[in-house]
Amino acid sequence: QLSLFRLPVKGPLRTSHSSVDSQEVKKFQLLAHKWWDEEGEYSALHSMNDLRVPFIRDTLLSMSSNYHPGNPLSGVKILDVGCGGGLLSEPLGRLGASVTGIDPLEDNIRTADRHKSFDPVLAKRIQYKSSSLEEIVEESMETFDVIVASEVVEHVADLETFIRCCSQVLKPEGSIFITTINKTQLSYVLGIVVAEKIMGIVPDGTHEWEKFVPPEELERLLESNGFSVKTVNGMLYNPLSGSWSWMESTSLNYAVHAVKSGAWAQSGPTDPPPETDIQQRSATAGTA
Repeated sequence: QLSLFRLPVKGPLRTSHSSVDSQEVKKFQLLAHKWWDEEGEYSALHSMNDLRVPFIRDTLLSMSSNYHPGNPLSGVKILDVGCGGGLLSEPLGRLGASVTGIDPLEDNIRTADRHKSFDPVLAKRIQYKSSSLEEIVEESMETFDVIVASEVVEHVADLETFIRCCSQVLKPEGSIFITTINKTQLSYVLGIVVAEKIMGIVPDGTHEWEKFVPPEELERLLESNGFSVKTVNGMLYNPLSGSWSWMESTSLNYAVHAVKSGAWAQSGPTDPPPETDIQQRSATAGTA
């Protein structure tokens, strides 16, 4: 899932560094019509839903006293950044969430819009926009309860700008969920040489190892932008079974959950709220 970011002309964030990477657009434009082919180039992202959807759902439920049977995420406003064709937006919408999916590639948004239109419930719950994150900052300050950036941060040119914008559009005490790839020798061998060049699990040239993000760097950026990191879990993809599982090591793929401080971006001294005790849920549950 891809996102390319452009800075607004005016607004709360002004910097000479843009997180845009125009080369990324060219890579993914050719594949925009293939998002919903479960056996195609995005098959690994389809099966990742078996892990990432319960991770998001169960973490949010462990932090909330409101439970709606059948629609556990009812009333939750989610921003899916770099939503691609809507592979993650749709299952979150089915759980009752109100989802805004953004992606700067118009072809991706067209694909996502077309696919959700077949389900009248999703058509009401999900809104897609062809936009960068920076472009919606001004209109969406502290708007969302949850931000999801799955398989996105390894494609942005300026990760610091990206995380800062995430903090700005998230409500105090809101959650951010990120999945990405660590920058290790193992991730180079398995993530690029094997996955792209030998087995063709993802299209050749999809990833650049130099842009992979170590969890320590991601945690540092999150904490310097007012987030408290709660969970870092390693993830493993089995190309033979086409399935994902949790693992202790973060040397390949990993998932992060962080919570924005309730006092962040508020003026004047405030006592931070007591940290919620995040219960580590079992990730064995399937998607809804």
